[in-house]
Amino acid sequence: MEILIITGPPYSGKGTQCEIIHKQLGFEHISTGDRCRFEKENKTDIGKIMADYEEKGDLVPDSLMKDLFSQILDENISNKGIILDGYPRTSPQVDDLLELVEQKELEIGKVLNIEVPNSELLIRAKKRAETSDRKDDKDPKIHLKRIAVFEEATRPAIEYMKTKLAVKTFDGLGSIKEITERIGASL
Repeated sequence: MEILIITGPPYSGKGTQCEIIHKQLGFEHISTGDRCRFEKENKTDIGKIMADYEEKGDLVPDSLMKDLFSQILDENISNKGIILDGYPRTSPQVDDLLELVEQKELEIGKVLNIEVPNSELLIRAKKRAETSDRKDDKDPKIHLKRIAVFEEATRPAIEYMKTKLAVKTFDGLGSIKEITERIGASL
């Protein structure tokens, strides 16, 4: 199984691009946010712990995410590949993922980073809030907090990931089609 990582700030279009790549390559799209919501809604052991963090817009502890991703990798081991959307988000999670990949004798094929200015992220967040049924998308304070958490924790993790893996950065401005074409050229 090959692993493709898509990273970037919240509201950068990661999920949209992951769905397109899923259709093109047949890789399973693993959205961290969707999986955390599933765990929470189904009141699993992990979900109960995650609930407090997610509702506040905070990151779930790295150790808990490692346990969840070990489970996700095991569930998808027979797939052609997976697209990780929203993981890793911290520098320790980068190390955790690399450790899991080595233990399970898997391979990270590519890391694609989508860059979008914060001013555009807030515009996109507002648009998503208008069309989403998600409670956490309705609060503009959570939009700002998510972007702040990204800048504090995930941006340094992406820089750290660049010391461990080849990371290709793409301009996330433009139409979905334009961004897809940029990314597709590297796949």
